[in-house]
Amino acid sequence: MAALRIPTFDDVRAAQARLSGMAHRTPVLTSRTADARTAATLFFKAENLQRAGAFKFRGAYNAIAALETAVRNNGVVAYSSGNHAQAIAYAAMLQGVPSTIIMPRDAPEIKVAATKGYGAEVVFYDRYNEDREEIAGRLARERGASLIPPYDHPDVIAGQGTAALELIEEAGEIDMLVVPLGGGGLLAGCALAAKALSPNCAIFGVEPEAGNDGQQSLRKGEVVHIPVPKSIADGALSTHVGYHNFPILQDKVGGILTVSDAQLVDTMRFFAERMKIIVEPTGCLAAAAVLHGIVPCEGKRVGIILSGGNVDLKVFAALVSSA
Repeated sequence: MAALRIPTFDDVRAAQARLSGMAHRTPVLTSRTADARTAATLFFKAENLQRAGAFKFRGAYNAIAALETAVRNNGVVAYSSGNHAQAIAYAAMLQGVPSTIIMPRDAPEIKVAATKGYGAEVVFYDRYNEDREEIAGRLARERGASLIPPYDHPDVIAGQGTAALELIEEAGEIDMLVVPLGGGGLLAGCALAAKALSPNCAIFGVEPEAGNDGQQSLRKGEVVHIPVPKSIADGALSTHVGYHNFPILQDKVGGILTVSDAQLVDTMRFFAERMKIIVEPTGCLAAAAVLHGIVPCEGKRVGIILSGGNVDLKVFAALVSSA
């Protein structure tokens, strides 16, 4: 653990400078209906409208841009179920860097197609029987490429934190920030920004009920590994939080909460019907916890990260039209 480089708010500021003019400054949306439902004032940071359809572009671009030129020319390798895959592929393409992405065979077709469309080489694996980290590490060593994991990397964490930085710059100080949690890169980065800009802000992470490794980790005081969970929140099916982000979560996050798949579907439907936006199941984690009262926020100013919108339209239609 002593060898880890734990990012700070200064790293988030540096990432903001690298991302200037490259990442979209996504809108902060409001909804009177959502405010009335929760008796709170909610600010939704719409990262479903980010380049490549998710917040992941921030960390991916920042991590590649931070590499020295000679190293960058050897290419990058990443592993992801979809959003980090697309983000690395797109960010690498923009910077003229070759990319190879390790993706599960059951990854959503829309995410695989987009990753290939950005010029990446895709290598498939079986998420239930093979180790993606081992495969990616081996390929990176063989090719002399830089490995950029989806969340356990200081420059990725710092890049993701720019989402909360922008939210607070636009909305002003907030009482609470609620963030989706998969591997913890987004939550850790956003916690760095929130505590620097809004020191009294309470921070919560939200993960699927089926995969509460983050919740278990905070309660136990160490990183807990679990079997691969099964949930419609395909971007949050990690088996453990990252070692670079766990110290930040311990220091700055007030708690980890969980939501059910049914609550995610209801939240997807809310955004489609009331706010006219498409948010993928994983992107709904934080909002679902707020809208279903799992996070008590009456009378508070609450920032909510909508982390992505990459969902197959047939799947989306089936889910939101279900009873």
